Amino acid sequence: MNRIDYLFQTKKERVLSIYVTAGFPKLEDTLAVMEAIQAAGADIIELGIPYSDPIADGPTIQESNTQALENGMSIKMLFNQLVGFRAKIHVPVILMGYLNPIIQFGVEEFCKKCKEVGVDGLILPDLPMSQYLEEYKALFEEYGLFISFLISPQTSEKRIREVDENSNGFIYMVSSHAITGAKSAISKEQEEYFERVANMNLTHPKLIGFGISDAATFQLASRYSQGAIIGSAFINAIANSSDLNRDIQTFLEGVLSEKLV
Repeated sequence: MNRIDYLFQTKKERVLSIYVTAGFPKLEDTLAVMEAIQAAGADIIELGIPYSDPIADGPTIQESNTQALENGMSIKMLFNQLVGFRAKIHVPVILMGYLNPIIQFGVEEFCKKCKEVGVDGLILPDLPMSQYLEEYKALFEEYGLFISFLISPQTSEKRIREVDENSNGFIYMVSSHAITGAKSAISKEQEEYFERVANMNLTHPKLIGFGISDAATFQLASRYSQGAIIGSAFINAIANSSDLNRDIQTFLEGVLSEKLV
């Protein structure tokens, strides 16, 4: 069974996925950050493949992509770093990236490497559903890779149901029609969108991302979904860290606090 499937079968609420750019803050930090994220209580690690034009991401993650590329990170380097990581990491690991670098690397070779090292799934924001169904669905399934598609407040009900029908793993529920970035609060309009999608009784679990940054926003997102994804706020927390283990532990303890906030 895919680790993503197993997670959502065994944990029904407050699932926390943490995004970090591979090779950030320093090239050799990838595995250390992953281990610290797991140790601090996250349920999923979303590992970003650095790209020069990450269209769905805000300034914080864009800057981490730039830094990682300057550090020397590449898809080849990432797979080299991930060899043997399953000896220490048991949570699901998802690669988030963009289609062009994967095509340049070779899509089947990419999938093969994912399976070899133990990657569970992919998030590819610029992969059209039609292209996925026509060109990549069978390939991803052959190598055991789950795919998560994004929906937003502007996504039609028809499209949401199409995503639900063709996803495996979870649906990435974008909280607003904007780029990623930590926010201090969730708006009334966003809550209405969360409630509308919750009432659709979709087959697959949902994780809310974009604007989730702390215990308050994580708790609110978890009322309408199985949990949430945090990216920019985490990147900010480790950008200038002198002690990654300490700072990651402190950040996740704050997010996972169940005190009334």
